[in-house]
Amino acid sequence: MTSNVFTHPIVAAVDGSTSSLRAAHWAAAEATHRRVPLRLVHAVNVSLAAYVGGFGPTDEFVEALETEGRRRLTEAQAAVVAAHPEADVQVHLATADAVPALLQESKTARLVVLGSRGLGGFTGMLVGSTAVALVAHGHCPVAVIRGREADDAPPSEGPVVVGVDGSPASVAAVAMAFEEASSRGAELVAVHTWLEFSSDLEYFYTRQYFPAWEDVEARESAVLAERLAGWQEKYPDVTVRRVVTRDRPVRCLLELAEDAQLLVVGSRGHGGFAGMVQGSTSQALMHHAPCPLLVVRPDTAASSW
Repeated sequence: MTSNVFTHPIVAAVDGSTSSLRAAHWAAAEATHRRVPLRLVHAVNVSLAAYVGGFGPTDEFVEALETEGRRRLTEAQAAVVAAHPEADVQVHLATADAVPALLQESKTARLVVLGSRGLGGFTGMLVGSTAVALVAHGHCPVAVIRGREADDAPPSEGPVVVGVDGSPASVAAVAMAFEEASSRGAELVAVHTWLEFSSDLEYFYTRQYFPAWEDVEARESAVLAERLAGWQEKYPDVTVRRVVTRDRPVRCLLELAEDAQLLVVGSRGHGGFAGMVQGSTSQALMHHAPCPLLVVRPDTAASSW
């Protein structure tokens, strides 16, 4: 049975770490603003213990893991409710590996929210293929909550920054970025990088044989204007600053995100933002963004948000 889209919760992964608690608070603020439930989820993967020494886990061991998981959920719920008394906070203990558990949750969630580093059931959530799997195969947008420094709370002031390249994922990201900027009363910085060089040598040779940079920049500025067409009319309260530049996408986005409260990107793109969540590009954004990162898939944003 299909759930009513307006009752879909925001899901936050909880593991007892400071990072996940900050992510839960960020998710609670989003849920409260959108008047949807917040669902705190902790994963207990007892199957891993079954292979230790060739013996399966005892009932007592499994019960201890589940008890600890419930304790972490209860503590997180109490902390979130204390800070956001108007929030509708639910809890769920999943007996599965973290990624399958969150993928399942994403089927009925508006958004899945993760801390930037964790403990327990979500150890390594943002390392290698695990985070990419959630972004690539999830059924809703994914937010990674980060601060200016590793142990900082996420910023609550500054613009919303969005990467724009015209791909379906980028179009979905622009839609969410306008909504976020409007709801936060923030400026929107729309970024379009129109050519990427792998080295200074490549730039030098390309510059020699393709000198009409001004013409290209004018064309790419028109491309960005086309990508934003209609959205400013839909959100007249949002001030938009357009940035068109010859630069590597990650470097440009990270620089502009230094003073931002949210960075929004599509899950995969083309042009300057090709492979946005693949390989080193995704790792750079997930591990080094100085503010929360929101990753949007083209087939999930409209239906879930």
